[in-house]
Amino acid sequence: MSDITLHLGQTLWFSGDPTIAGPNVAHHDSHGGIVIRDGYVLARGTAHDLRREYPQALVEDHGQALILPGFIDAHVHYPQTAMIASWGKRLIDWLNTYTFPEEMQFGDAGYATEIAGRYLDLALSHGTTTMCSYCTIHPQSVDAYFMAADARGMRVLGGKTCMDRNAPDGLLDTAQLAYEDSKALLNRWHGKGRASYVITPRFSPTSTPEQLSALGALWAEHPDCLMQTHLSEQTDEIAWVRGLFPEARDYLDTYETHGLLGANGLYGHAIHLEPRERDRLREVGAALVHCPTSNTFIGSGLFDMAGLVAEGQRVGLATDTGGGSSFSMLRTMAAAYEVAQLRGVALHPSALLWLATEGSARSLQIADRVGTLAPGSEADFITLDLRSTPAIAQRSTRAADIWEAVFPTIMMGDDRAVSGAWVMGEKRA
Repeated sequence: MSDITLHLGQTLWFSGDPTIAGPNVAHHDSHGGIVIRDGYVLARGTAHDLRREYPQALVEDHGQALILPGFIDAHVHYPQTAMIASWGKRLIDWLNTYTFPEEMQFGDAGYATEIAGRYLDLALSHGTTTMCSYCTIHPQSVDAYFMAADARGMRVLGGKTCMDRNAPDGLLDTAQLAYEDSKALLNRWHGKGRASYVITPRFSPTSTPEQLSALGALWAEHPDCLMQTHLSEQTDEIAWVRGLFPEARDYLDTYETHGLLGANGLYGHAIHLEPRERDRLREVGAALVHCPTSNTFIGSGLFDMAGLVAEGQRVGLATDTGGGSSFSMLRTMAAAYEVAQLRGVALHPSALLWLATEGSARSLQIADRVGTLAPGSEADFITLDLRSTPAIAQRSTRAADIWEAVFPTIMMGDDRAVSGAWVMGEKRA
């Protein structure tokens, strides 16, 4: 029993989706805990019961800190770490001015290794233990990302970003090279340790129909893999797609026609969707990824969280580093709340926490492994200090329940609120 650790604190877990069922599916214990053995959650319950059932366990008492699953970031661009918070552009100009010049540097394996490590350490310090990242067109950028994650024991997803037009020459591959590189990287990394490969066309404007078809063929060969891309982020982007694909019914059709629509598809942003697109995404069970800090920072628009959830869409939450202006999923939850308010809906704190944990894990098809505190889950978890700053502390002292206690941290918290982060039971931040 000496290899068993009992972590005590407040606990919060879900027996359903609070975005649909409301906060009653959330279960809070003010004196709870989780038992960890060999990197997995062995048990969850009250402090009293767990102390009795596991008397030989090593006890780590976190006081009034809230024990949660590690945050899951469903859409990031780790190569944009160094250029986060770049001023003054909308999407297309932002890509040309900031993103593409930065991504050119990832042909240097040393630079890719440096930024991958920096990004993962920043993410862990903010309580994010799993993410799904776009890399660059350079295979070494993918290797650097997965190797850095493996060194930290993290479960991560990602893939080579494929582009064969409308980008600088140093960032272009071809339809054939996109297929070959992606297949080689998939065979090298997918399912190795805690790595999952994700087929990654950046978006339709930077891929020819031939490249989209090649990646659609690869996905058909490996349907257990996820596929990630961008969809309907800005109105001028949609107009650009319409000009590039005049025969397409809509933006989504540029993917559907080439075999890039399915239940394992991740479609980032999805703000300005047509009725047909919403219907098809729901029919196939695809996942939409809400990136609220990015959408406000770049001026993209307001995601229809309430409407999409009500019609049965699967939704994850993401920082979209570095179009998103923060590495923090707490700040991302706050932005999701603010965006919903602008659409006339007040998202409950339970929904925000679920989206940042189990909801995003479901969007990535990994909720059987991470994103929960359920027995059998991989022991990726964090502790949140609900009084991490004087401003938050003075507000939380007035709390009548757990939601009033945690909401100030969602709205005002940052990395100071994350008092610890564990990966497979090992403390990493």
